[in-house]
Amino acid sequence: MVFVVGLTGSIGMGKSAVSDMFRRAGVPVWDADAAVHELYQPGGKAVAGVGERFPSAIVDGGVNRDALSREVVGNEAAIKDLEKIVHPLVGEHRLGFFAQAEADGHDLVVVDVPLLYETGGEKRMDQVVVVSARPEQQRERVLARPGMTAEKFEAILARQVPDAEKRSRADHVIDTSTTLEATESSVVALVGRLKRMAADRKD
Repeated sequence: MVFVVGLTGSIGMGKSAVSDMFRRAGVPVWDADAAVHELYQPGGKAVAGVGERFPSAIVDGGVNRDALSREVVGNEAAIKDLEKIVHPLVGEHRLGFFAQAEADGHDLVVVDVPLLYETGGEKRMDQVVVVSARPEQQRERVLARPGMTAEKFEAILARQVPDAEKRSRADHVIDTSTTLEATESSVVALVGRLKRMAADRKD
């Protein structure tokens, strides 16, 4: 079985950039958001189930995220129904990724999951890497995004495990407060350590 590293971090911490750095270092990365996007595409495995429960969310043969949001946001029962449909399919997608990575000869993979701690997913990881930055940098990055407001930012933060708690629970922390070059050096060094752990487990 491949050695699985969970990659997570609060909004605006630079997780996507770090995810790309792992890829450049030769580590296959499974992206939870990208998996859901694929499942929602026309012909995707989630379309039939979502369409049955939320007919208005289907647009042009696929799941329209904006329409789906209008159905589920603020409705706990609807969110639970959606999770029952989508979570097993996401799990199946992830297992397919592990199998492919192993077949390709990789002994180390990264799974990029924004809400890893919030969903208890860290229990299924061999190691967890948290991406972090200074709060003022995080705020500046997020508020620069199109359509983002201070209120939206605060609402998103309220649903996420605080950064300080994530850092205290992580096996490794990647700091993106520095330059991109310094961050990438940290990632490359970490990949070396993780590969040694993966090799040690095999021995």
